[in-house]
Amino acid sequence: MNAHEIDYRIFGEEMQYVEIELDPQEGVVAESGSFMMMDADVKMNTIFGDGSNQEKGLLGKIFSAGKRILTGESLFMTVFTNDGQGKKQVSFASPYPGKIIPIDLTEFGGKFICQKDAFLCAAKGVSIGVEFSKRLGRGLFGGEGFIMQKMEGDGIGFVHAGGTMAKKVLQPGEVLKVDTGCIVGFTQGVDYDIEFVGGIKNTIFGGEGLFFAKLRGPGTVYIQSLPFSRLAGRVLAMAPQTGKGDRGEGSVLGGLGDILDGDNRF
Repeated sequence: MNAHEIDYRIFGEEMQYVEIELDPQEGVVAESGSFMMMDADVKMNTIFGDGSNQEKGLLGKIFSAGKRILTGESLFMTVFTNDGQGKKQVSFASPYPGKIIPIDLTEFGGKFICQKDAFLCAAKGVSIGVEFSKRLGRGLFGGEGFIMQKMEGDGIGFVHAGGTMAKKVLQPGEVLKVDTGCIVGFTQGVDYDIEFVGGIKNTIFGGEGLFFAKLRGPGTVYIQSLPFSRLAGRVLAMAPQTGKGDRGEGSVLGGLGDILDGDNRF
């Protein structure tokens, strides 16, 4: 194997974290902001690119790191390596309520495609790159699904799904239609395209967006019930406006109270 062989345990229900057990000189690579805790002999090192064996020389590292800018990620990643004797642990936490999904790349032909903010960490040696859309419609209207990340190699990677996770195994030719933000990731055999919702009433009054993703099998698809964009939108919608009192989420008067409490002048 090119990637390090790591053992792991996942703890928690709604707010999970993954504890990775490292043998001496084993390592795990992670995005910034996901680290939770580690043993004293685990050393943290910031690297250019993803630290995989696919990076050949300085030019390869620059190319690997440069592609990450397109996904909104940092040029650098962090490697956690066990420099001590015996087994050591390092843990990484979910960014918001949901589930951590272990992806064994050997079970999926060495490649898994995921949303650009779903990747959490992976065994050192797994390549974390960019998956571009080859279709014009997906590029113009795909939204969150236009530029995705991919994990390649023969190790284990971890992705995060918001809310509740659904795993769908699609048979050849079987189609699943999904909100673009609800896709966590899928295997390389799945055909991914964007489809127009259709219908005047659906377009104007539907409130679900003009397009959804169409996934065609064969392959495995992971779906999340709570995309971060949806969570952030709800939080912003409930945030009190400047200069107005906070009546709480359960207020009976709601907006009518703004007129009655004297904040509005006529």
